Amino acid sequence: MTILNVIAVLDRTGEKCLFCKRRKDPYKGLYNFVGGHAEDGEDGLSAAYRELYEETGITDKDIRLIHLMDFTYCLYNEVVEVYFGYLDRDIAVHGDENELLWLDREQDFFSTERFAGEGNIGHIMEHIRLYERNNG
Repeated sequence: MTILNVIAVLDRTGEKCLFCKRRKDPYKGLYNFVGGHAEDGEDGLSAAYRELYEETGITDKDIRLIHLMDFTYCLYNEVVEVYFGYLDRDIAVHGDENELLWLDREQDFFSTERFAGEGNIGHIMEHIRLYERNNG
């Protein structure tokens, strides 16, 4: 089973979320969370922190990731692990693979014309809101 990850990074106030604008397929031109593949023998959380650093410069000293959910795609033999966290401080992000942008959380994250993942980004953002309501 291939393990992939996506990471929703919220600014320290929780008002904005970090997205990348994909430069290649799949989802070329759409907004997506940062993330990638786990390497052989690498656990999911370590892979998420590694991918986060590689794609944004954010380290485990800047954010504590919470494992929110998994999507299992049986037909493709893939599991996508979903993590999220809040930055501890304001930090300048940088990446070479895709353009990085902070988007206000008042978006229609279910829009498949703007966001990757066939509505999964909206689903993830709704579960982050549920987490916030329950863990204030």
